Amino acid sequence: MDTFLSYFNGFSALLDPLNFAVMIGGFLVGTFFGAMPGLTSVLAIALLLPVTYQIDVVPALIMCASIFMAGMYSGSITAITINIPGAPSSMMTALDGNKLMKRGKGANALGHAALGSMIGGTLGAVLLMAFMPIAAKLSLLIQTPGKFSLIFFALVVIVIVEKGNIAKSTIAMLLGLMIATVGIDELLSVPRFTFGTENLMEGIDLMPLVIGAFAISEILIQAQNWRLDSEVDLDEIKKIRIKRRDFIPLWSEVREIGLWTYFKSTVIGYLIGVLPGAGGSMAAFVSYIEARRSSRKPQEYGNGSREGIAAAESANNAMCGGAFVPMLMFGIPGDPTTAIVLGVLVINGLQPGARLLENQADLISPMFASLIVSALILIPLTLYLLGPLFLKMVTISRGLLYSGIAVVALVGSYVATLSIFQMSLSLVLGVLAFYMRRASYSPVAMLLGFILGPDLEQYFRRAMSLSDGDPMIFLTSPDSIFFLLLTAAFVYMIVVRKPKTATAP
Repeated sequence: MDTFLSYFNGFSALLDPLNFAVMIGGFLVGTFFGAMPGLTSVLAIALLLPVTYQIDVVPALIMCASIFMAGMYSGSITAITINIPGAPSSMMTALDGNKLMKRGKGANALGHAALGSMIGGTLGAVLLMAFMPIAAKLSLLIQTPGKFSLIFFALVVIVIVEKGNIAKSTIAMLLGLMIATVGIDELLSVPRFTFGTENLMEGIDLMPLVIGAFAISEILIQAQNWRLDSEVDLDEIKKIRIKRRDFIPLWSEVREIGLWTYFKSTVIGYLIGVLPGAGGSMAAFVSYIEARRSSRKPQEYGNGSREGIAAAESANNAMCGGAFVPMLMFGIPGDPTTAIVLGVLVINGLQPGARLLENQADLISPMFASLIVSALILIPLTLYLLGPLFLKMVTISRGLLYSGIAVVALVGSYVATLSIFQMSLSLVLGVLAFYMRRASYSPVAMLLGFILGPDLEQYFRRAMSLSDGDPMIFLTSPDSIFFLLLTAAFVYMIVVRKPKTATAP
């Protein structure tokens, strides 16, 4: 009862003028970054992360949640209009949405994308709030050896979801683990891998890594691929004339899609969000394939299927709610965005775990409320009011846009750390991430390795201390055995067995 009362208080917190303004502002920022090809909600939160140093934790988390939901939804805008997904999670939406756009039904496709996003995002957030108390109780049953095995499971899943690049993803993750060891050893209080410089005594801050891996590297990638502007036919965009009522989906079309499609896709997206590192792209793909398998009109998929748009958008927005579960309960991010949100928690001295929901629910519940309001109200409202203007965003000069982002990124890195050295590290790590991405090494795996590395080491050393150095403690603790068996099952199903999966048209 206390938990659900805190949820109600979370909605009440949004009535505060500052919190409400932060939510609206975050949603608009997330919409812009999600709709611009090459920009994502991850980059938006990374750039705004220094702002969280200047405001209280509640508005900071409200802002992060609204950016997350808006960025996931708005990737469908350019996916439908110009066939360039604004976010990776919108790739499946582009398959059918752009076909409808070419037939003069672009506004209708945008309306169905918004409806799917609204339903999936709202139900995903409701599932998050409903199952968080259960997840909190289950987390209390996990002891030190089990916590090590859980984090080990998360790292393995992060690696194997990169099916074609498991070896490279492993190397990137190990690099993140190595970077996390720089600085003072927390258990022995001795410096490690500082190379004799005092600048590294405190280790490498999360901020330079986030800004380097997601902002600086993205700018370099876009500078290399400067042909992006030529891919957007500005003349065609200027010719488009859309009325606001065109965005509203017809009830007959919604009935044809079926409420079961929305619900099933939402559950799939939520469950995939709970898996560490899976993300919206996997949620949209799995849901799209399942919807096509069970559809009465599978031949329409890839040729302008509204059902395909609904399935993909319901799943990737429902993923937002699922991704918060492992992050809040175990400190294991469900996707890159929640990895940065975890940084916001750490910056404000909040430790993930069951006690977070019990003792500091008044700080967390407004974030849940922001997810629901962003999906239920702001998505349809924003599309209806600003829909015709969304197409104009892609006409912004890339030179001005990315130059501005570069300045904001470097200034933000300095403001957050007040260290020229750490700001310089963001440049170094950005160049490193750029070359990693060129060679198909995942900077996301590196970031998650960096975030989870300290806990992996800490629980391993504590468990070995409890067992007097006997590693069999990991094979005798029931919770540890469970996660190790789960790890083996995932490796077998995804890597060893290699099931045949239908490919998208």
